[in-house]
Amino acid sequence: MNPSVQWITLLYMILSGIAMGLAYDSYRVLSQKLRFPNWLNALLDLLYWIGAALLVFRMLYAGNQGQLRFYVVLGLFLGVWIYFLIFSITVQRFVVRLIQSVQYVCRMLWRFIAIVIGGPILWLWRLVKGTVLLLGRVLLYIFKLLLRLTKPIWVLPVRWASPYASRFVHSARIVRITEWISGWRKR
Repeated sequence: MNPSVQWITLLYMILSGIAMGLAYDSYRVLSQKLRFPNWLNALLDLLYWIGAALLVFRMLYAGNQGQLRFYVVLGLFLGVWIYFLIFSITVQRFVVRLIQSVQYVCRMLWRFIAIVIGGPILWLWRLVKGTVLLLGRVLLYIFKLLLRLTKPIWVLPVRWASPYASRFVHSARIVRITEWISGWRKR
């Protein structure tokens, strides 16, 4: 294997190490900010390592057809070390800002939806509710007015029939029937 292939493979492994560090920091900050459950963290750890292994083997195959040498491990170590030395803090801050930006956009979108869709629906609900209440009050007023206007027609028969109805309700036969029904209910 010639030295140019070895240098290209070393460069690929350094880039793979940097990519692994970038993915790890992004995943770590995201899981801390969003507070994933423990089982999901374990699953995401497994997915991270599977993805990292696939990336390393793909880059290794592209560099030297998959031959594993000492400089491959050295390149991965150097890439991760360079990443954590130079880029880690910046990437973490960027991911935090990105999360805050997405949350802000989601809040603004929710407010927009509440104003554009919720506002007219709320206004329509208040209009329907107010209309129903107004119609109910108008009908109640009309009903009371009709009762007052027709009072001479229905009050006299009620006054005339009420002594007879009272005597009927308090008659001995009706009293015995109601006592029998209430006694039967208690059983």
